[in-house]
Amino acid sequence: MSADPHDLTPCAATPLAGPAGPSRRGVLRLAAGSALAGSLLLSAAPARAAADAYDVLRLRWRDLLTGTGFDPAAEPYATALRGLGDRAGALYGTMAPGTGSLWPDLPLGSVSANITGSYVRLRTMALAWAQPGTGLTGDAGLGAAIAAGLDHLRAGAYTPTATAYGNWWDWQIGAPQALLDTCVLAYELLTAASLNGQLASVDRQVPDSRVASYTGTSTGANRVDLCRVLALRGVLGRSPAKLTTAAGALSPVFPYVRSGDGLYADGSFVQHTWVPYTGSYGEVMLGGLSKLFALLAGSAWQVGDPQRQTVFDSVDAAYAPFLYNGLVMDSVSGRAPSRGLQSADLLQLQQDDHGRGHAIIGHILRLADSGAAPAAQSAGWRAAVKGWITRDHYRPYLANAAVDLPELARAQKLLADGSVTASGERAGARVFAMDRAVVRRPGWAASLSLCSARTTFYETGNGENLRGWHTNSGLLAWWGADYGNGQYSDAFWPTVDAYRLPGTTVSRKPLADAAGGAWGAARPAAVWAGGATDGSYAAVGQDVRGLSSTLSGRKSWFLLDDSIVCLGAGISCADGVPVETVVDNRNLGAAGTHALTVDGVRQPDTLGWSGRLSGVRSLAVAGFGGYVFPGGATVNVTREERSGSWHDINVNGSTQTLTRRYLTVWFDHGTDPAGAAYAYLLMPGADAAAAAARAAAPTVTVLANTAAAQAVSDSASGVTAANFFAAGTAGPVTVSAPASVLLRESAGELAITVCDPSRASATVTVTVARSGYLGAVAGPGVTVLSVDGAVKLLVEVGGAQGAGRTVTLSRTGTPAGAVASALAPTRDGYLRDGTYGDTNYGTASTLTVKNTNTTGSGFGRRALLGFDVPAVQGAVRRAVLWTYGAVADSGGTQASLQAFATGGEAWTETAVTWNRSPSLGAALGTGRVCDAADWAGLDVTAAVAAAAGGELTLAVWQPLGAVGLAVNLNSRENAARQPFLEIISS
Repeated sequence: MSADPHDLTPCAATPLAGPAGPSRRGVLRLAAGSALAGSLLLSAAPARAAADAYDVLRLRWRDLLTGTGFDPAAEPYATALRGLGDRAGALYGTMAPGTGSLWPDLPLGSVSANITGSYVRLRTMALAWAQPGTGLTGDAGLGAAIAAGLDHLRAGAYTPTATAYGNWWDWQIGAPQALLDTCVLAYELLTAASLNGQLASVDRQVPDSRVASYTGTSTGANRVDLCRVLALRGVLGRSPAKLTTAAGALSPVFPYVRSGDGLYADGSFVQHTWVPYTGSYGEVMLGGLSKLFALLAGSAWQVGDPQRQTVFDSVDAAYAPFLYNGLVMDSVSGRAPSRGLQSADLLQLQQDDHGRGHAIIGHILRLADSGAAPAAQSAGWRAAVKGWITRDHYRPYLANAAVDLPELARAQKLLADGSVTASGERAGARVFAMDRAVVRRPGWAASLSLCSARTTFYETGNGENLRGWHTNSGLLAWWGADYGNGQYSDAFWPTVDAYRLPGTTVSRKPLADAAGGAWGAARPAAVWAGGATDGSYAAVGQDVRGLSSTLSGRKSWFLLDDSIVCLGAGISCADGVPVETVVDNRNLGAAGTHALTVDGVRQPDTLGWSGRLSGVRSLAVAGFGGYVFPGGATVNVTREERSGSWHDINVNGSTQTLTRRYLTVWFDHGTDPAGAAYAYLLMPGADAAAAAARAAAPTVTVLANTAAAQAVSDSASGVTAANFFAAGTAGPVTVSAPASVLLRESAGELAITVCDPSRASATVTVTVARSGYLGAVAGPGVTVLSVDGAVKLLVEVGGAQGAGRTVTLSRTGTPAGAVASALAPTRDGYLRDGTYGDTNYGTASTLTVKNTNTTGSGFGRRALLGFDVPAVQGAVRRAVLWTYGAVADSGGTQASLQAFATGGEAWTETAVTWNRSPSLGAALGTGRVCDAADWAGLDVTAAVAAAAGGELTLAVWQPLGAVGLAVNLNSRENAARQPFLEIISS
């Protein structure tokens, strides 16, 4: 399957964009070369003997392009090979080298995508020439045309001296990848002079300097693609230096990031700085890495960085959570869902969630077969892949014409392997730092798409995803194990009312196409998004803001066993238009008449019917699920037929008119509401009887639904969950600051998970009105202060990036207890070496630290903080120095901080300097910071315990012996988030 069209997407930090043109997937299918013919079996053309390491790698890459291990005369391969030959023959017949073009419909000189498209067509022809059974296998005329076409483009378009125009991606990734693939496939056809000329053109656009720094358009999936170009350039040019550069330049992709592009420790994947992109850019990255790992395995350039394990771990942590029955959820595919059917796609194969899912599945299986990963992980992946393929009945993997033949052959081999047992869909709940959540249950799965100051409302760019305005305003998408798997695949995006996406609360204010700006520029100012999960259940919330709107409100979703409880409150707006919350907007297909039953009464099936129904307690859509409205509610319902085209939402899309039927249920909050609210339960798969029974005998109680707090309890699971947008109380839970809290009581145990989705606090105190609990097993960052009459916790949430902290209490054991205190510094300042060694910075509002690992450079800086520590009753169990700040250095985005004890020499805030400061003592705890401001907690227990009361000076610097990055921390003079010392004693 061709890769995700990140080609036409400049990174957010580089607002460069070429003329709107076909997406990369569309371009790569102009000749259908990558869709069906991108990889078949063996070259039928004469092949040179593998004389050295470079030939070994070249032939290995050809195998990755053409596939191995299947009979080309057998179906479905024979048909695919004939189809490849037909398409290549058509391209061969229309190729007309002339001034300014290789094909008349792809003029060269102003549209960079036409260069890529021309090379992709040559790649298709080369595949047909190299494969058996195409009807053009080894054809001399075709071979001559391929060689001539390469030379024509080298002479007049992608030349060794060309100046790039249009989109950077075409020059650095799209064109050179297709060019190099063609050179591998048609290697025997090229003279040394021709091949060297092609490589010189690649060198012009992709010198080693493209991967010299991990920034701009050289991060994440883009970096992997650039490394692929350099690696194949090294293989074809027999350059060990290029191969060494390519393998080494992958290393910055592997470490977890805390901001911007890349993989996060919790399984998030972000590209373009603000966009959750696992299903699109993440697919490209995984595909590129799996191929490079396979290419270089066992060679002198094998990727040996031990941090490559993060990629292997990401299969389960980042990709698997969003794969369901073969599809990948649209919530993590950025603007890709708008691509659908591209006008330039000669095969007219629709791109959708199943297609993107199939691409990821193919990459995972390739990675498993590469031998790069630990055997146990690879075995688990094969079992998972077999399960996904087996369960995809909506668009069967083996029948998907867009699955490349190497992947098809690999999948068929897996399905035939009786030693591999297909694994089932994993149940559980996950909440991600990238403002996404997933719940998976036996029989169904759902995803939530949120946004905050950290993530975009939506991404548009290059004329794509023009009406995705509200896709991250609480969109709740869901699928059944054996129903609804085409809900968003079947022309949903071009035909749905873009103001009525399921689960969202939006203003009906008209928005222009691409409103808010391109490349994820539009982001809300709100910071509260995310929630607490114990892995089985979750409380998820969002401080909602409207795109180009005055809309605001608070929304929560509580992910339970057979239902999702949806609450909204504080919904206000002054746009002068109605505000709505969409309970659901079911795509019924082209002719669906699914029955709607409300409180036991079937409603009209007539198209155009609508109603405003009062006192509704339960509602069900046949074949999909049920909805329960606690206490009764007034809802609006309509059946309508809607028409649209992919071109309406993507300038590269087909103009064919599509029509689908919708059954929409929504709350009408009226024009300019003030403090509106709603509550309902979604029960996937439930019929009308089940929904009515739940309404009559509810298990869920709404404990709070205000702008300050939203909370529920569920008697069926023993879960109590609350989202606090401010300090306060809801049900049995009280918090000292914004937080999300999940309680689960079972078999004499109380498990409590706490997080801060706003990422504003260093610590939060949580009190739970539950008695009788004694012993406790606390995870990192949780201290049980008391269990006397109520459970009181101190939870360290700073620097956790919204992740939860958990403690489990039992009714047996020794009662836990501790005392916590927070001390403000009595003095602080930072010191600077070199010519600044006698300068005082004691009253600055920021404390700058940087270890240059040199002496007297003038750029070395460290901070000092002084505290008056009272005598502590009992032993010091834990002491943490909390500082708030961010990396402020052009050299990178992540840095370590380290605390140090000091020699105790006297100093004053207004006189201390580098040359007259306390000496450094023992190294203490460390923490990580990035270019997004956050709290960092440094463990200073040893220093505080040794102080035994009195004056204490702590230094903050960076680990010794290593060059660090400049970090600015708030000082005590800062207006907000000043440093403090937390002391916990027994």
